Amino acid sequence: MAEREFKLPDLGEGLTDGEVVRWLVAEGDTIELNQPIVEVETAKAVVEIPAPYGGTVVKLHAAEGESLDVGAPLISVDTAGGASAPAAAQAGVAVAAEPDPEPAQELQATLVGPGERQQVRRRRIGGHTRSANGPATTTPGPAAQRPRATPPVRRYAKDRGVDLAALVGTGRDGRITREDVDGALDGAQDGARDGARPAAAAVTPAARQPRDRGEERIPVRGTRRQIAAAMTASAFSIPHVTEFLTVDATRLMELRERLRALPTAGGLKLTPLAVVARALCAAVRSYPLMNSSWDEAAGDIVVKCRVNLGIATDTPTGLLVPNIKDADTLGILDLSRELTRLTALARERKAAPADLTGGTITITNVGGFGVETGTPIINKPECAILATGLIAPRPWVVDGQLAVRQLMTTSVSFDHRIVDGAYAAQFLAHLRDLLEDPALLSAF
Repeated sequence: MAEREFKLPDLGEGLTDGEVVRWLVAEGDTIELNQPIVEVETAKAVVEIPAPYGGTVVKLHAAEGESLDVGAPLISVDTAGGASAPAAAQAGVAVAAEPDPEPAQELQATLVGPGERQQVRRRRIGGHTRSANGPATTTPGPAAQRPRATPPVRRYAKDRGVDLAALVGTGRDGRITREDVDGALDGAQDGARDGARPAAAAVTPAARQPRDRGEERIPVRGTRRQIAAAMTASAFSIPHVTEFLTVDATRLMELRERLRALPTAGGLKLTPLAVVARALCAAVRSYPLMNSSWDEAAGDIVVKCRVNLGIATDTPTGLLVPNIKDADTLGILDLSRELTRLTALARERKAAPADLTGGTITITNVGGFGVETGTPIINKPECAILATGLIAPRPWVVDGQLAVRQLMTTSVSFDHRIVDGAYAAQFLAHLRDLLEDPALLSAF
């Protein structure tokens, strides 16, 4: 017996642990080199880890739902007589974001080897994975397509006895959502009340019982644990101050309509947030301390010379903040394209670690949820975060006359160690001027 122990690899920048979502193999199974063996959820993505060598699975060192630190034992394999290859020692372990089950999809992979990390493009075609660095390797395809759902939805359905394989997803790209699970539960209960046969194909007997009216304990893992740690660190280490200002966004909305009519904007989902993003990048040129950070160890204020604009994004597993690199060099249409691309990647848990790190200032659009304003928490170690509220028609005085205008409430939370209230107020007033007369943006 030649037993080899494979440890949980480094899954990306700043990530120290991962949660086992689903084992794709069992003890006693024969596996091949590069065969997917487990899905692991981190604070940033769901990754599929392939076998670093072939052989027979001797032991799975963690149960589904259990968290492991990087470097902890993950799986033990008997490589005697198997198609083993010291891939982990030679080229590292390929780690990719959660794959789409469709064939011929390109995936970003990170190769982690001794003393090196390099990005490659990998392309999965049926059961083959081809890398730009070498020949294709064969991995067995799945016996049946797995229902598409995020780990929290899978756990939610499992706890309630709902079989995901019997549901039709209504989410993006056919993903099963929490609402789909609730719909299956409601359908079963309605059918039972009407005396009709419920949709039992999707709901097990446990799910047909009345819903628990007590309490539910939800383990804090993965993204939620990361969010909790980040929010606590920010709230209790940064002296937050928030200022508010109402903006007449009538001309902003008019500009958006004119941009939508441009041939170059064909098919582009252009939202007011793209105009706000452009105005924010312009405003920090005049108030650069808003685009800075506090270096506690050195006792310095670090002013950033580039704007990596964070976009707070609501995802099925919690808040993620991808950032647009060098946002200050982009026009409104290009900002809109980047907004759409990065928020989609974040919601699908396919954003790379580089997309989620290195931000310098952040926008959160609470108006997208019908909220007028908020007091956002700073994305540490940044200095400031801007919140934009709902844009809606309201009465407003213009040139001494009462008129109906498109109004929006903005707020900015800032680190009072770095800037004073007057500086932040001047920044917010300057941003308001740019939003109320967006023609001024052409000067920046």
